[in-house]
Amino acid sequence: MSSAERCRKSMPPPAETMALKGGIPIRDLHRWVSEWKAILQPDDVHFCDGSEAENERLCSLLATQGTFRRLNPDLRPKSFLALSHPADVARVEHRTFIASRSPDEAGPTNNWRNPDELKPEMLKFYRGAMRGRTMYVVPFSMGPLGSSFSRIGVQLTDSAYVVVNSRIMTRMGDDTLADQDDTFVPCVHSVGVPLSNGERDVAWPCNPDNRYISHFPETREIWSFGSGYGGNALLGKKCLALRIASVIAREEGWLAEHMLILSAQAPSGRKHYVAAAFPSGCGKTNMAMMIPTLPGWKVETLGDDIAWLRFGEDGRLRAINPENGFFGIAPGTSEETNPNALRSLNENCVFTNVALTDQGDVWWQGLSDDPPGGLTSWKGEPWVSEAEGPPAHPNARFTAPAAQCPSIASEWDDPEGVPLSAIVFGGRRANVGPLVTAARDWAHGVFMGSILSSETTAAAVGEVGRVRFDPFAMRPFCGYHMGDYMSHWLKMGERSDPALLPQIFWVNWFRRGSGGRFLWPGFGENSRVLRWIIERVEGAANAVEAPLGYLPAADSLDVSGLSLPADDLHELLQVNTETWKEETKLIRSHYEAFGDRIPERLWKELERLERLLLD
Repeated sequence: MSSAERCRKSMPPPAETMALKGGIPIRDLHRWVSEWKAILQPDDVHFCDGSEAENERLCSLLATQGTFRRLNPDLRPKSFLALSHPADVARVEHRTFIASRSPDEAGPTNNWRNPDELKPEMLKFYRGAMRGRTMYVVPFSMGPLGSSFSRIGVQLTDSAYVVVNSRIMTRMGDDTLADQDDTFVPCVHSVGVPLSNGERDVAWPCNPDNRYISHFPETREIWSFGSGYGGNALLGKKCLALRIASVIAREEGWLAEHMLILSAQAPSGRKHYVAAAFPSGCGKTNMAMMIPTLPGWKVETLGDDIAWLRFGEDGRLRAINPENGFFGIAPGTSEETNPNALRSLNENCVFTNVALTDQGDVWWQGLSDDPPGGLTSWKGEPWVSEAEGPPAHPNARFTAPAAQCPSIASEWDDPEGVPLSAIVFGGRRANVGPLVTAARDWAHGVFMGSILSSETTAAAVGEVGRVRFDPFAMRPFCGYHMGDYMSHWLKMGERSDPALLPQIFWVNWFRRGSGGRFLWPGFGENSRVLRWIIERVEGAANAVEAPLGYLPAADSLDVSGLSLPADDLHELLQVNTETWKEETKLIRSHYEAFGDRIPERLWKELERLERLLLD
């Protein structure tokens, strides 16, 4: 008996429908819903239309249940605060699975499970999981409706919180199902807390002892259980738009990336589009919404977290933002760091795990120099001092419509995407990496992306501050073997005229000097680095060759009006040979973890770096 036959025999009726390659035809939606209804056993089923009236009803329901607290409408109209269970505050990478037929397909960066074992295991939890609840059927589009870039998903969920946030983060509603011959990615989610007759619900139902965030690449399925938070529950985001989309992209010849997209316009009026990949919590949203300090320069936002890249008819690599909103980290967001983000939050927002002021507004660390009096913490308790912990959780979030961002570009939802001039990789490293480095060519740029490393943040459960390699900022999000993913990047470059490819750069805003102080001011001053990148693309910026690539020549980075000591600038733009010799040893170990799946070309790039460091 084949593995496929064993799977069919071990599964209930939905298996045959779900086995369809590439998803499920939209015309079979009601059959799929009925099959899952029999398993989940909800008291009611509601097909979401995405309307404003429906959204208002759900927000009122959540407020009545205690999940939402309505914020002061004079200060924050149509906005709400939710406080999660203390054990359900971030992505749970250790419970995130890639269930492919072979463990070699998932690779060492993913938690692999055999789908023939995982599905029956999860079905035991799913049976009756929605008793006492409503099953919401949420149709959504990742990407503009009608775009050849876009993908349709349908999520089943028993969380009205998920529905309200999905309406912000995706194009949600009946319009997504217009093409009955199209297919959708089936997404199933339950908080995992069925209710008995008359049992009172809790404000934040979840099942932290039995969490699963499972992806089935061959059948394009996503199954999530036990968590109501963020990327664990909003399945269009990391699950579909990155993990499943990366698999689809490899097969179809495009890229699904953990990247922001922005446009940079020079005083002359010339405009370039840039995509940039940073690990979570390393400044993507701040860069996407940057207000340049350089006179005459303008930056507009097209996306802050995810980009889908594919070649256009003109041979250029074009990008869309598949999302419809921002799911940003609140702590650290301030008038100083990101005023455009703050202005995006004036209304129609959901805040999760931030603090509440006595005026009915929100607060988090960094929003002001000192916390106001009368705060209620993210744990729902009066907050007095830091001895009780931070008032807002370090991974507290805001969900806001992208269209509300003051810096949003008019072309942000162009169905044809925008042509990229540059791709930027960046991480959070205190002692390694110059301020900005230009790759020699596409393959060298792929090498840069493959060795990207960063110090971990609170965006995922686990140790904070540990340095780990995060290739292309996709380590938690690539749905297949990372070595094959690197090969796919190289092949993308081989498909195009090198002159049409975006140039690749590497940045590090987080270099520290003596006493642990940051050497570079960052935020709006990053426009100086962006200017050098644009001028390098145009062939106008002078550079000097270093072992890592091309660094700005001493006079080519505009630091006019910036109080930056010459020694700091020198340190920011140098390659410490001894430090990098040690780093190459770590890179070798990093590559060796992928065995023979690392492309030979990348080994050659590493060997060239090692030789140059010896010269």
